[in-house]
Amino acid sequence: MIDPYSPVPRWRQVADVIKGRIEDGTYPPGERVPSVVELLEEFGIATGTGQKVHRALRAEGLIVTVPGLGSYVAPVEGATKRAEQS
Repeated sequence: MIDPYSPVPRWRQVADVIKGRIEDGTYPPGERVPSVVELLEEFGIATGTGQKVHRALRAEGLIVTVPGLGSYVAPVEGATKRAEQS
């Protein structure tokens, strides 16, 4: 799933996979997304890489993080706002 020889950084590859899962409904709005530790286990990436994935997805408005509880797919309103900004 992750191509170590790709010119695309690993964090971007993983972020794209999670983004795809959000878009195809695997992770619907309000659903918890994999934690950094779960990303490490699934994709074999470093902790810093997993943190960068979460930061990128938050910056894109795809996930929200609740301290102490985890990260969740942003509500549909967030998707609507993103579409309007495009």
